[in-house]
Amino acid sequence: MKINRIQIQNFRSYQKREFELEHRTLVVGPNGSGKSNLVEAIYLLAVGKSFRADADIEMLRYRESFFRVTGKSEDEITVIMNEGRKKFEVNGVPRRMIDAMGRVRAVMFGPADMELVTGNPSGRRRYLDMVISQTDREYRRCAVSYEKGLRQRNRLLDLIRDGEAERNQLWFWDRLLIKDGEYITRKRQEFLDATGFFYDRSVISEIRLKQYEAEEVAAGSTLVGPHRDDFVLKWEGKDVSKYGSRGEQRMTVWWLKQCEIKYLGGEPMLLLDDIFSELDYKHREEVVEVVKNYEGQVVMTTAEKSLVPKDGWNIINL
Repeated sequence: MKINRIQIQNFRSYQKREFELEHRTLVVGPNGSGKSNLVEAIYLLAVGKSFRADADIEMLRYRESFFRVTGKSEDEITVIMNEGRKKFEVNGVPRRMIDAMGRVRAVMFGPADMELVTGNPSGRRRYLDMVISQTDREYRRCAVSYEKGLRQRNRLLDLIRDGEAERNQLWFWDRLLIKDGEYITRKRQEFLDATGFFYDRSVISEIRLKQYEAEEVAAGSTLVGPHRDDFVLKWEGKDVSKYGSRGEQRMTVWWLKQCEIKYLGGEPMLLLDDIFSELDYKHREEVVEVVKNYEGQVVMTTAEKSLVPKDGWNIINL
């Protein structure tokens, strides 16, 4: 589904702006002009989360109390944060996040994606959630349920350690995490099998919870389950986080993004944020060739307009 127009209020550097998006849109401006903020707002409409903020409040314009992002296509999708809480609307009707998301599908590729190679496992798990959630409503539900259940179970482990609760009180949360965790693991495995990257999964089961019960109480934390998953990105068979050059790491992420496009299906929006900044001429040409032949909607940002073919592009100057 294309986004024809996006309206932004109190989001990052934008007080109030509206942008028309064509089939091919090129956003041009110097560093600090808000190019990445615009791409982030578009991606927010697809997954309900930022691809770079650890907390939703980071997306809020300085000294403002709320933000609103609205995308207009076949449906009008709105994400609002007010008083620290996010809300979602479809065609003006309030919806839960798991029901509102998935109408727009998007693949994001930008400098922050290098963290998929060099960053910690939590970032890679977050990436898996954002990709799979766009196509699988049950995955969205399980991910939210698992996260809430994990917090409750960890609190209970703290109480057990302090002698204020009994181990049998874990039974409900064990069942919940096992049920949701099995679905999350299965869907992550399917996606990573399709990419060819190695899935270092942490299986949650009754046997494994029993195996770590003493350590969990001592730590006050659940030690097994998909919240401890990881995956390894490889280029020509080698772990690029350890043995890859910067260029190889960049192209490995680009390959992952192409796998993501195939996984999502239906020509999702392709959001390319300053992707030429670390690529040599050869790899720039490879990316341009893919974009040129891509049938879905593309929004690309750059500080150097000369690097991108001009024909057929709607230009937004910031």
